[in-house]
Amino acid sequence: MRARVVVAIPFLSGTVLAAQAASPYVPLQHWAMPYVEHLIATGILHDPTPLTRPLRQADLVRALEDVDTLTVGSAGRALVRRLLQEFALEREGPRYQIVADVGVAAATYTRRDPLAALDSSGPRQSGPKHGFVDGGLALTLLTGPVVAVAHSYFDTRLKYDPDWFGRKDRVIAGRTAESYLSAQWRFGELFFGRLDRNWGPSVIQGLLLSDNPYGLDHLALVVGTSHVQLQAIATQLDDRTDSTGATVHRYMSQHRLWIRPSDRWTAAAWEGSVLSGPGRQFEPWYLNILNVGYLEQMNTGTDVNTFVGLDVERDGAVSVFAQLMLDDIQVDRKTATDLKPSSYALTAGARGRLGSGSAAWTLFYSRVANLTYRNEDNLEVPLYHFLGTGRNFADYDQATLKISVLAAPGLLLAPELTLLRQGEGDPRLPHPAIPAYPTPPTIFQGTVERTLRAAVSGDYSAGPRVAVTFDAGAHRISNFQHLAGDTRTRFEGRAALSYRFSTTGGLP
Repeated sequence: MRARVVVAIPFLSGTVLAAQAASPYVPLQHWAMPYVEHLIATGILHDPTPLTRPLRQADLVRALEDVDTLTVGSAGRALVRRLLQEFALEREGPRYQIVADVGVAAATYTRRDPLAALDSSGPRQSGPKHGFVDGGLALTLLTGPVVAVAHSYFDTRLKYDPDWFGRKDRVIAGRTAESYLSAQWRFGELFFGRLDRNWGPSVIQGLLLSDNPYGLDHLALVVGTSHVQLQAIATQLDDRTDSTGATVHRYMSQHRLWIRPSDRWTAAAWEGSVLSGPGRQFEPWYLNILNVGYLEQMNTGTDVNTFVGLDVERDGAVSVFAQLMLDDIQVDRKTATDLKPSSYALTAGARGRLGSGSAAWTLFYSRVANLTYRNEDNLEVPLYHFLGTGRNFADYDQATLKISVLAAPGLLLAPELTLLRQGEGDPRLPHPAIPAYPTPPTIFQGTVERTLRAAVSGDYSAGPRVAVTFDAGAHRISNFQHLAGDTRTRFEGRAALSYRFSTTGGLP
């Protein structure tokens, strides 16, 4: 069961900063997001914030209002009307919204992603088969240029999820999914709190910032126009203990220059820094979004693990997208340290409309090298409670083809075919010592586990209150858990039913 309450105070959006009134974000796990992404993939809906998720509610409403409903068919028109009814809040004076939902679910795995739940043990441990109950409450407050959101819920699935770092000794586990204050102006936004974000193509988790970590509270800043922006986040990662028993403080900052020179093209150049050390504080030169972290590291002599990246997307009849991240690329081959394998990650893909517009296709390839995310300082890694702030795995590549079909008003079906190859490297493993640098491969260490996944997922929204989701897939796994010659076929499935209700009104 899941009940949800959202409190919103006008929050500055990641891409469109033109409105004076603040608007809450649409969470990445919101029931409407699969439909929204489908409409964007078909070209029916203009993406309000390419390379940036979540979407701001007001930006999404404006994009939905611009849809030419005469060209989208009866199912498309009904879906657009349904989404507008969901998100179009009255804006006369301060407002509140309360949303609650309860639900039941059953699954053969307890992780959030079926591709992260392949094995009986190890990093991709699936967890037990189980039935779950969840419920939550969300409150949103809108007051001029400020939005406040609070969304807490309980979910019995959490206690069985290998990724959940909270308490598991209770019958019911709970957490806060969103809780933030956002002040939004025409040319900027100041944000503090908890909200899942994704920087990069929306079809896959970002390489350094995604919704993978549970509950990453952060400070965020956006400055700019609807075409050029500086965007930044800063957060404290979980403390660790080093080999001497000392407590090590760990921090991460990311900032990027986001530009949209036309309706078709969007690009973002970005940098991330992970800092750690006993008694270490967040140095201001790494908080300054106009500084280059790599240069500050060289000039100040302070230690930091630096990542740089580039995102690109071009919208059209066939839209293309890419994301590239460089962690540690060796150019010279003169000393022992120069023999370290290159660390990088990339994603490239395309999507477009099938037929008259009720269906869309998405094809992408992604690769993360063996030592990506790892560092000579084993605590200076982008992990939050042992979950990657971007991807949760390294030493793998993945090719996915997905079709989404709006089969009827409220019914979205998505067949998928994925090939995943996973080496024995992992972001949580220690970094190799310098004498061992020639040994590890750039990608695919040890015996490679190969998984062919054929699946279909679906979403059905029966009116404003009832929603059904499901995912069913067959996994053909070769070299199961990296044991050569061990081939298995496994079925993974999940189904969930939720009931939600809401109320809105004016604040006194």
